[in-house]
Amino acid sequence: MSNKIDTLKAKVLEAQTNADIATLYVLQEEALETFDEDTLSGFFANILDLALENLTNTLESCSSLDMKDTQDFATLRALYEYAMEHYHGGSPKDASALFEVLGGLTKDKSFTHALKYHQKASEASISLDTFLDEYTDMDKTQEANTFYISCFTKKAQDLLDVKKEKAE
Repeated sequence: MSNKIDTLKAKVLEAQTNADIATLYVLQEEALETFDEDTLSGFFANILDLALENLTNTLESCSSLDMKDTQDFATLRALYEYAMEHYHGGSPKDASALFEVLGGLTKDKSFTHALKYHQKASEASISLDTFLDEYTDMDKTQEANTFYISCFTKKAQDLLDVKKEKAE
């Protein structure tokens, strides 16, 4: 067992050294099966640290992330998961700000559009459970095979319509 842990740690260290978030995600299932809670916590913290570094670099260079690029895709996934943790953890205003930033990081119209719903729901302090139950279509999201919630109910349109009404 120790050899398996050492081998996995070496793979993780190599991925971290190479700032390879995508490989870390590939190693995630093995890490979940192998590492103890403290090591797992560090594993996920490293993914987030790399994603935040990529976010900083992207913002500083005034560029965008490309969903077709493996590392950019993994970065967006990590940052989305981070925003969802904030939302789930009772920090909807922080989540709202993160969703807004993430929505502007890529030219992928589907991702950007989906995050508008996330941002408006968290901004309105709609609980994550309510958002998931009443505003999302998780079956269609699973069929779409996206890492983010991408399909919504008709009720979700109200979130965007409120913004339009306020603007008028």
